[in-house]
Amino acid sequence: MTSVLVVDDQDLVRAGFVALLDAVPDVRVAGEARNGLEAVEKALELRPDVILMDIRLPELDGVKATERILARAGPDKPNVLMLTVFDLDEYVYTALRAGAAGFLLKDSPPETLIAGIHAVARGDMLFGPTITRRLVEAFTQAPPEKPAAPPALTGLTERELEVLRFVGTGVPNSDIARSLLVSEATVKTHLNRLMTKLGISSRAQAVVVAYETGLVRPRDP
Repeated sequence: MTSVLVVDDQDLVRAGFVALLDAVPDVRVAGEARNGLEAVEKALELRPDVILMDIRLPELDGVKATERILARAGPDKPNVLMLTVFDLDEYVYTALRAGAAGFLLKDSPPETLIAGIHAVARGDMLFGPTITRRLVEAFTQAPPEKPAAPPALTGLTERELEVLRFVGTGVPNSDIARSLLVSEATVKTHLNRLMTKLGISSRAQAVVVAYETGLVRPRDP
């Protein structure tokens, strides 16, 4: 059973998501929040598996709320699925940097939303290589302010660099395992180790690091 916190400032939209998820047998709505501050409070209180988070919220936007939640959640961090009106929303890149597991358009079909919740609950990202490249293309054309010191890759092993390069181009663990002739469990081990070394907590953040450090370029195949 996957527990979900639904965060949206529009009552009708939020009620629609709740009604939809209530009809899914293996999903439980843990709670609702109307703004970013309430989302942080409810997330730490209810400890949901997944947070369905609108990017644009009053009081505290979805990106900042995500940062606070993941910083305070401890080892059992929720997987945050951001909701946006536009597929290249100005906040999408910063949401991924903050640790969101992916994003969905608000007008996505119900089956897409449900599949997305299941995907991020498993620890997967919700977007593939095409969307990843589009996001990074947009970033390179109009870059937001970068951190003063991007994470260095010098502490990673050659195999960890290979895994990070695959992750950076949106390749799932199963395909990485086939390419490297190892098991998916081994890929997950490498991924967990490299994220620990880089001080990041999500696969989406690993994608950002791969691009920011130049390990992957926007037009790499």
